Amino acid sequence: MTKRNKIIYWSVTIFLSVGMLAGGIQQMLQIGGYNEIVSNLGYPLYLLSIIGSWKILGVIAVLIPKYPLLKEWAYAGFFFVMSGAFISHLAVRQAFTEAIPSLILLIATVISWYLRPADRKIKL
Repeated sequence: MTKRNKIIYWSVTIFLSVGMLAGGIQQMLQIGGYNEIVSNLGYPLYLLSIIGSWKILGVIAVLIPKYPLLKEWAYAGFFFVMSGAFISHLAVRQAFTEAIPSLILLIATVISWYLRPADRKIKL
């Protein structure tokens, strides 16, 4: 892995982790406006606690060393949650600006996953 890619990987991964952790805590505690967002999308509020808990666990999985299979699952979870959030905003015809935060975290998820070091990948 080149030094440039390593810097990009860690910068994007830290950004992704901070975003997921902050969102996960707010969702788990149902604070920070998430109740209104989820209600406007038509989802039940209890979903926030589930997704918030998973996001926090996913951040831990992505950041700890080793456990490449667990990292794959965490990245997959981030991808599904963020793509689902992005599509949900569009499906209920909200302004595109409402979907931008989930799109940014979706892109960060893909970049972090793609640039992860060899020791963080499953060896086939």
